[in-house]
Amino acid sequence: MSAYPVWLAAGAGGGCEITLHVQPGASRSELAGLHGDALKLRISARPVEGAANAAVLDFLAAWLALPKRDLKLLRGDKSRRKTVWAPIPPERVPKPA
Repeated sequence: MSAYPVWLAAGAGGGCEITLHVQPGASRSELAGLHGDALKLRISARPVEGAANAAVLDFLAAWLALPKRDLKLLRGDKSRRKTVWAPIPPERVPKPA
């Protein structure tokens, strides 16, 4: 059994993978609990021309206190379900409020 939340896993290179369920077009960008085995993230950007994906990375960069350029969208470019890699160990990922 993993010591990490269901939406968080150890990733390649000592980093971590965060599984997200993204709701684009929300009134504001915020973490919103769980959606199955994914962390739910409401994003104010619309899913047009990559705007929502960019907003997801912007939000995560601020939440994780990392430069946006260090985050990688591994899966879900055109889906609400996304997996993002971050170059920090899972233990350093803050708990969602």
